[in-house]
Amino acid sequence: MEIEFIRQNWYLFVALVGIVGLIALEPLRQKMSGVKRLSILQYMRLASDENPQLIDVSEAKEYKKGHIPSSKNVPLSGLDDALPKLGKFKNKPVVITCQTGTRSNRAASKLTRQEFSQVYILEGGLAAWEKENMPVER
Repeated sequence: MEIEFIRQNWYLFVALVGIVGLIALEPLRQKMSGVKRLSILQYMRLASDENPQLIDVSEAKEYKKGHIPSSKNVPLSGLDDALPKLGKFKNKPVVITCQTGTRSNRAASKLTRQEFSQVYILEGGLAAWEKENMPVER
């Protein structure tokens, strides 16, 4: 019975296999990108040891609603224009954050392609930061 269903709806089966494959490969893709993900605790350790530049790639209105203290707002939409100013951090730790961590991936990839040597992503972004009851500037 199940085989008949698969035969009649083969396109659904192919889509399901494709989606499962993409989900399964995402952690591997993240590891191969060369960008390390930091938990809030790992970020705090790095901040106390190496004073990284924290860049929030949220849009300006989101940033004004709340952001991590000491973060610098460089919206993802304006990251290309800001690259010359950010060049001074090429050989220093740079931690990327946003509201939830989604845009951080794209920003980190851009910085890595521009030969920034120590790029990190704050896992979960501001949402994770707030969940841990860390201070937020508004």
